[in-house]
Amino acid sequence: MKFREVCPKRSSDVVERTNYRDYRDCLRADFNNRCGYCNDLDAPRKEYFEIDHLVPQKIMVKKKNNDYQNLVYACHSCNNAKRKKWPSGDENVPIVGDEGWIDPCSEEYDKQFSRDYKGNIIPLTPIGKWMFDNLKLYKPQHSILWNLEQIKLMKKRLNEKIPENKDNAPFLFKILSLFQKYDEVLDKFFQS
Repeated sequence: MKFREVCPKRSSDVVERTNYRDYRDCLRADFNNRCGYCNDLDAPRKEYFEIDHLVPQKIMVKKKNNDYQNLVYACHSCNNAKRKKWPSGDENVPIVGDEGWIDPCSEEYDKQFSRDYKGNIIPLTPIGKWMFDNLKLYKPQHSILWNLEQIKLMKKRLNEKIPENKDNAPFLFKILSLFQKYDEVLDKFFQS
């Protein structure tokens, strides 16, 4: 199963800003409201999303800390796990052997991972395994959030089926009311 449906693409026409934090809304849009590393949606927890420097600030010599092409919209979990890791120590060398980082906006990033039927992220290559371990993509939150997203998509499909399945409408409405209760519980969970 594919790791993600859409590869993020950074806009090239973003007006330069002095403070990299001012790019948050642009990055959120460019990354499709998802963490560039694990592909988790930022909803319902967008306050836990941050801006990562692909090449860590402590390594940068020529890159500026507000270089939009070096920024990644990232969940707190991935940003915290990645931190200042940069195996080469050289801003121009992202990978040494089987260690380092592939830009999540690169099509190559998609070739590093897949998902199993439970939504777990599976590394496919040695560099993918290194990123998997260093981003802690084995954490259960990633499969849980993936499954929550699948349930939401299923709910939407069921809702669309009601008009064409009038004989089954009472059953479908019952399922949707259970989903509604489920949503209420989740909302309470994420607000606490």
